[in-house]
Amino acid sequence: MEYHFIKVQVQDGVQGITLNRPEVLNSFHLAMAREVQDALAVAAADDAIRAVLLTGAGRGFCAGQDLANVPADLGETVRAQYNPIIRAIRRLEKPVVCAVNGVAAGAGANLAFACDIVLVSSEATFIQSFSRIGLIPDSGGTFFLPRLVGLARASGLALLGGKVGAAQAQEWGLAWEVCEPDALMPRAMELAASLATQPTRGFGLTKQAFNASLSNDLDAQLDLEADLQSAAGRTEDFTEGVAAFRAKRPPIFRGR
Repeated sequence: MEYHFIKVQVQDGVQGITLNRPEVLNSFHLAMAREVQDALAVAAADDAIRAVLLTGAGRGFCAGQDLANVPADLGETVRAQYNPIIRAIRRLEKPVVCAVNGVAAGAGANLAFACDIVLVSSEATFIQSFSRIGLIPDSGGTFFLPRLVGLARASGLALLGGKVGAAQAQEWGLAWEVCEPDALMPRAMELAASLATQPTRGFGLTKQAFNASLSNDLDAQLDLEADLQSAAGRTEDFTEGVAAFRAKRPPIFRGR
């Protein structure tokens, strides 16, 4: 697919995806959503890509849905645009780093929360803007928020529609690290490139376990951990990790 509304580049095993509609704070329409979906499918299929870095162009990360042309059925918009992206991120057996460079509103905020590691600019803000126009949080917002910050805070964010700054986002567990604006992308790329050199097959199995833990009871999760550990123990990366440990040398992981 030829991309018009996102930028995609691969470097050091990292697929960078940049939302690229800066004139509207990278708000989504169907065409951009389809491009993000395609890029994530490429990342899933290409063994040379071992991590993904998602960010936005310009002064914002993503302002959510482009309301210049309001769709007739918002539920169909969610099904066609956002749900496939959230599912792809969670099912991708590779780490997804999100660099939130500015405002992340509505679906844009929840897109970030679906990623594995979230870095934020000190100038970034998150806002569940749905309530301001009579809508509900979508793009996994009602799923991720209560699990990340608890029901009381999730309810406050969703109903009051207030802004959460970078420091508060980190304090509440919505972000891993806060960076100064100029340091955000170098730090995010450094982290993503480092993850791409690690045992990414094991990362994928870890994501499977975390995804399942959100609905499993303890017994089911313990059984799943045993099954996934069996799979991890059969990977080339595990063999290499043990060999490197015994030889007292740095391991060379290949994501296999």
